[in-house]
Amino acid sequence: MTAEFLFITFTIFLAGMIAVPLASRFGLGSVLGYLIAGIAIGPILHWAGVDVVGLQHFTEFGVVMMLFLIGLEMQPKVLWAMRARIFLMGGLQVGLTAAAVMAVSMFFGQPWTVSLAIGLIFALSSTAIVTQTLNEKGLMKSDGGQASFSVLLFQDIAVIPMLALIPLLALPELTAALGHGDDHGGGHGEAGLNLSLVEGLPGWQTAIVTLAAVGIVIVAGRYLTGPVFRYVASARLRELFVSTALMMVVGIALLMTMVGLSPALGTFLAGVVMANSEYRHELESDIAPFKGIFLGVFFITVGASIDFALFSENMALIVGLTLGLIALKAGIMFVLGFVFKLSGSDKWLFSLGLAQAGEFGFVLVSFTVANAVVPGPIADLLLLVVALSMLLTPALFICYDKLIMPRYARQQAQDADDMPSDAKIIIAGHGRFGGIVNRALQAADYETTVIDYSNEQLAMLRRFGLRAYFGDATRPDLLHAAGIEEAKVLVIAIDNKDAATELARYIHEHHPKVHVVARAVDRWHVYDLWAAGCRDIIRETYDSSIRAARSVFEAVGHPREQAEQLTGIFEDFDRKTMVETARAFIESEDPHSDDSTYTQMIRENVGTWEAELKAKMQAARGGE
Repeated sequence: MTAEFLFITFTIFLAGMIAVPLASRFGLGSVLGYLIAGIAIGPILHWAGVDVVGLQHFTEFGVVMMLFLIGLEMQPKVLWAMRARIFLMGGLQVGLTAAAVMAVSMFFGQPWTVSLAIGLIFALSSTAIVTQTLNEKGLMKSDGGQASFSVLLFQDIAVIPMLALIPLLALPELTAALGHGDDHGGGHGEAGLNLSLVEGLPGWQTAIVTLAAVGIVIVAGRYLTGPVFRYVASARLRELFVSTALMMVVGIALLMTMVGLSPALGTFLAGVVMANSEYRHELESDIAPFKGIFLGVFFITVGASIDFALFSENMALIVGLTLGLIALKAGIMFVLGFVFKLSGSDKWLFSLGLAQAGEFGFVLVSFTVANAVVPGPIADLLLLVVALSMLLTPALFICYDKLIMPRYARQQAQDADDMPSDAKIIIAGHGRFGGIVNRALQAADYETTVIDYSNEQLAMLRRFGLRAYFGDATRPDLLHAAGIEEAKVLVIAIDNKDAATELARYIHEHHPKVHVVARAVDRWHVYDLWAAGCRDIIRETYDSSIRAARSVFEAVGHPREQAEQLTGIFEDFDRKTMVETARAFIESEDPHSDDSTYTQMIRENVGTWEAELKAKMQAARGGE
């Protein structure tokens, strides 16, 4: 390990440490913070002789890890339900964008082969930036977020035929120039270890090998994950479990690369296969920190790769091309959003979120030059357009946050506090709901441990001598540190209902002896929590609504005792029907459809239920 290596590593981490918190404080998001850090240290890295592009390709492994984690969170049936969006919406996006860019390029005098290559490069969007930002802002599960992810997934698939098509577009004059040492493609011609399993094979054999590799990933993920991790867990060494998880992701990425597939696509598929694994949450906890580090350094290298000398010489052209590309892609996305019935803010999220070029554009630009398709001077301009469009992407999300959907702003994650492991009652979230629960328990002399994201809330609690810790209560390793194994009760009072549901499911599966009290945001959330195994569900506005109804009964002349009897009848009846409808909701494959078991049950019974409830209420009123 040399002093140069340590200096470069220190410089990169220091830049991120300074820029990201500042960007987050001003509401710019972590991605823009990393990009700004890269711009700031770009001259230092070039002065130190760092191969920024090579480092960028290495840290793209963060994208691979990110898609593996996304796959872990996605059940196979959910992915199957998205198939229309993935292939139809994604196919239309890639095809229409490539055709539109190609037409513009030909209008400005470029040959059709060069124009098509440019269209394919700009048809892709940034999986790294978009997925990271959607997750960071809590928008991934929204309709617009799911549509964006579907298109990004298709783009990863589309890279494979693009790599096969581009060499066929070679220009004769560039092919001759390439033989005289064009520096853009030098990396592709270097001798080295060749691990390809499909090079030189006929098409049908390549297809068989590729399908076999995909089959290996599916079978291994389904049947070997459990035995391997049980064997590793027997050593009782957490670092061995972490290294095994990393080995698995790296191995899958390597196998996909050896057969010519996208490593990100392969690890995503593996994650989907392992979504039902008992080790799913442990894998998430172990991989996530490495994913964050790799992605952070990748974004820094994007900022550092900008050639400001070339940019200053062609500023008007590059800025114009970048803004034109963003406007063109956003327009195409908006039309697709309308066609596929995205509504309101989701349509804007989809349009603005995917309007940039992608990180794989750097690879494709180099690939086009190496295969004598795009001239070097044009390639240099394309690289700047790709980098600048990615740099502007956080600004598009800020526009979405501030102008279109300001309520979707999310705080940036920070490192969790160290916690004692002797907690008997753990409260996840200390807002209006969790705070009242905590006060009641403290008043009755029960000791609690509070985990929350709000530094202001926690600082207030600590001033009064209460145990309160900063962190993400949905992380299995943090729950372990909080003492979930010894806890008797976990109160789930976090705002994100998807995260609350996943936390309830994790506790039900891995710590069934812990009694879970979960806040439900609405009726649909009650069903989700019920399906996750939680049976002590508190609707956050339900009790206050019952009390309001009782006050109305008293206001119209009913004695307090009778008002309490009326609201008691309604409450008992509502709880009984809630359990029945929750079971039907769980049994329905798509409960929101018109022909689902849940919908049919509601339609068939709602009249009977209402008549029964009215009869009981009339009887309580004495038939008046």
